[in-house]
Amino acid sequence: MIATIRSFIIPVGSVIFASLIGGIVLFLSGSDPIEAYAALLKGAFGSMTSITRTLVKATPLMMNGLAVAFAFKAGLFNIGTQGQFIFGAFAASVAGFFIQGVPPVFHIFLALIAGGIAGGVYGAFQGALKAYSGAHEVITGIMCNYIAINITDYLVNHPFRDTSPGNIVARTPLILETSYLPDIEGIPGGFLISLLSAVLVWWVLKHMVLGFEINTVGAGPDAARYSGMRVQRILLITMLISGTLAGLGGALEIQGVEHRFQPGFHTGLGFEGITIALLGRVHPFGIIPASVLIGAMKAGANMMQFSAGVESEIIDIIQALLLFFVTAEVFFKKMIPGMRWQKGEKLSLRAGWGGKV
Repeated sequence: MIATIRSFIIPVGSVIFASLIGGIVLFLSGSDPIEAYAALLKGAFGSMTSITRTLVKATPLMMNGLAVAFAFKAGLFNIGTQGQFIFGAFAASVAGFFIQGVPPVFHIFLALIAGGIAGGVYGAFQGALKAYSGAHEVITGIMCNYIAINITDYLVNHPFRDTSPGNIVARTPLILETSYLPDIEGIPGGFLISLLSAVLVWWVLKHMVLGFEINTVGAGPDAARYSGMRVQRILLITMLISGTLAGLGGALEIQGVEHRFQPGFHTGLGFEGITIALLGRVHPFGIIPASVLIGAMKAGANMMQFSAGVESEIIDIIQALLLFFVTAEVFFKKMIPGMRWQKGEKLSLRAGWGGKV
């Protein structure tokens, strides 16, 4: 029970301190912090439309956060989620307009599967580089992000370009309505799928042999190898699943929001998955409120800007402060008298990332 309470201290404290310092920044910039935060909350939760917009923003964040967190459990830093997300989005877009004559339910799932496979294959490629050549996943991930961006740019500019009369923008054709993700009682279908994904990730890590192996490799690959585990295979599977989650996030964004793919598609969203994973303490259920929080900040940014006269960059500053505080555990140990971490509670940015699920 005490460990559970402690696990909430850093994310909750990060939000509080980031909000306080953000308020100071707002004041110094000439804005009223109370009015600004009130506008932010209204823009994010003030109506059913606002709530829906928040959940829409939270969906790709949650999927990328899950992708990053899943890799963390095996001691891997999957910084290549941006490229996996882009490939998943592109594959879902192609499946969305290319496949015709199938019922909506099948078309929706075919496009989702296409996105998941594309992201998973790309993630497995990076996992293979790590497992069988020892290449650092951060370096290969950054490189693969650029490769994904440039390959999809070429494909959108040439073989898959929208040739509709009057179109001068490099983008794919609109996907067919049979592949659109519907809303259910005002809740985006993509958000419900992301919630299901979080539950499945938790189940795998908590109750399956594969999850035990992943956590063991993350805690110590040498010990895992000594116990007879096939570490290379586990690393490969971990990156395959991580990439699948990111690719599925791209598919959800295409089918639920964008309805077509074009260059510059949500640049940087994969990196925001790192913030979500850390804020959620790399726990699948912690990632849910973390993604909703950041999604609310994004959804309410316009209201904050227009109603309170706040520059949109202030939101980015607050997000940066969140990331700073959530990784600065020593700060909270100094600020909160008597606070001591027990072994296994500390979030460590190295092999064995994160606590137990």
